[in-house]
Amino acid sequence: MPVDRPDALPAARRPHRLSGGLPGLLAPGATTDPYRLRLYRLLRTDYPLGYDPALGAWLLSRYADVALALTDPRFTGYPHDGAPRGRALVPLGLCRGSLVCGPLTVPWSTAAPAVERTAYVLARRIAGRDRADLVADFCRWLPAGAAAAATGLAHPDLSTLPRGVRHRRALGGAGDCTGTTALREHALASFLANMLDDPDLLAAATAGEVGGDGSGSLLGRAWAETLRRDPPVQIVLRRTRTEVAVSGGTLPADAPVACLIGAAGRDPARFAAPDRFDPLRSDADPLLIGPAGCPAALLGRLEAEHGLRALLTAMPGIRWADGFRPVAGGLLTRGPRALLVRPS
Repeated sequence: MPVDRPDALPAARRPHRLSGGLPGLLAPGATTDPYRLRLYRLLRTDYPLGYDPALGAWLLSRYADVALALTDPRFTGYPHDGAPRGRALVPLGLCRGSLVCGPLTVPWSTAAPAVERTAYVLARRIAGRDRADLVADFCRWLPAGAAAAATGLAHPDLSTLPRGVRHRRALGGAGDCTGTTALREHALASFLANMLDDPDLLAAATAGEVGGDGSGSLLGRAWAETLRRDPPVQIVLRRTRTEVAVSGGTLPADAPVACLIGAAGRDPARFAAPDRFDPLRSDADPLLIGPAGCPAALLGRLEAEHGLRALLTAMPGIRWADGFRPVAGGLLTRGPRALLVRPS
């Protein structure tokens, strides 16, 4: 049966259409907040397999199907065969899946202090203000400032770093993963928003209840929970190498597949109370975080943990500005647009 004519496909494979009542993934409004519009929920429950003509890809929204597409060798990278496949490095979380991505060439003993030092410099600049936007004044500068500090600038003048440099400069030359800071900015902003929303978590962080520096610490778990609940990259593209049976039908061979990470991370079939931010949840899953050894993922966690500690040290009374609530935006990449706080 031909697979290039949607009208000829069996019901399980028939693509959804705007006229049928289901908004397309790139329809107005969906790109602003697919969670509020319940688009992800609708896809998971009623359309586990559908074709989005605007995106040009089949949509997978259930955790089990997304996990299959990320790990099964019947899927490969998109758009070419040389991209990661199977359990090889899959672009996910903060990882961009560069084929030349390798370990940091800057020693960890240099990278970690650079992140910490830059975080404290930025936090002290904010501390004396009546109001500040952590996205504009902290999250956009910490990844770039840490990279500059690690390359030998003990006290980099962040205001002199052009925007292009902020997004190209790599920490240690570890490939595209660390050279692009925009995703780490989004993830850091989401992490800070989640922490500031929970006074108990902030109190625990202030009290130093963050034993160790691994993923088992409170802040490490909060970082991992942020990547599950509010992933900076909402969609990961894969391609089938052969026909693959998934929920709702069968994917044709050689077909582009959009793995909706944002939907899978909040699938109630996999996670209890999936919309709740809970760093201590017992059903945490490392799959949606990305490759554990990716330099960008390691740096992102460092920036989150040192960043929060620096903010709490410089501004122990930090809280949301009066009447402010963080609002995330974006679909392909996503994060809070602003984080307005009162430093004291």
